[in-house]
Amino acid sequence: MATYESLIKLKGSVGDLVFYTLNGKNVVRKKSGFNKTAFKKNPAYEKVRQNSSEFGHCSKIGKTIRHALGSCLTQNNDPLLYQKFAKLMTEIKDLDMVSERGKRTVQNGLATEDGKLLLKKFQFGNMPNVENVSISLGLWNKNLHLGKQFNAHEACILSVKIDFENYLVESFEEKVFIGNQQEIAFEQHFSYDDFLLHFVVLTKDGKITNMGFV
Repeated sequence: MATYESLIKLKGSVGDLVFYTLNGKNVVRKKSGFNKTAFKKNPAYEKVRQNSSEFGHCSKIGKTIRHALGSCLTQNNDPLLYQKFAKLMTEIKDLDMVSERGKRTVQNGLATEDGKLLLKKFQFGNMPNVENVSISLGLWNKNLHLGKQFNAHEACILSVKIDFENYLVESFEEKVFIGNQQEIAFEQHFSYDDFLLHFVVLTKDGKITNMGFV
């Protein structure tokens, strides 16, 4: 981009140059050369199209999941959470070994043990994770297993059902008292066949001590 002085004020394009006014100055720049039609059809752009498609998917899924967590994230104080979580979604998507490139999904990545582990290890800001915590199925409910003693009084368990195709979620939140218990029963809100994520927030005196996926 460059400025120019002329008695004739030009606006529009001449050859490969574009003339316009920016902040009161006459500016000229070269055309970008980007061709939308070529981008969609030219084989040379195939890998770019694949990356763009997968990036968009990861970004939308990341936003969908983060919004489902809602108020749980207000105390993590991480201004870069959006970028970090989008990167996490990309790493999980890369574990999809059943789809062709350009169509890999976060859902298929989460179906792998490595994908689940990446999600569980993700730390929200400087908030300590919920390590050594797991969930098992009961006859009429589910059980939260605390593998170690946490310095917390209450657990907020968020069950999240994700529609990966339409980027929609349903969620149920349940708060349970911990005390000295290391196994806590909570309600089974969805069908056993649904794809669910569970997010746990531990609190003491109203303040969050740990949070994370389990």
